[in-house]
Amino acid sequence: MPVPQSLTHSPIDFVGNDAEALASHMRHCARAHGRWFSLRSHMQRVRALAAGRIVTIACVAVVLGIGLFAIA
Repeated sequence: MPVPQSLTHSPIDFVGNDAEALASHMRHCARAHGRWFSLRSHMQRVRALAAGRIVTIACVAVVLGIGLFAIA
């Protein structure tokens, strides 16, 4: 007598996939916290600070450039 499809075991291995994903994540974290981690962290903070003010900095640079050109 054949076994109904719903009673057979699923070929999907949830635990194995989770373990592989966790191992991949742990390798990624280990590489991210390498030798230059503190420098990259500091540069990310500087970039985030400057990114919010990039238009203002560009406008000030243009005004200063025009001012210096007018003086010269």
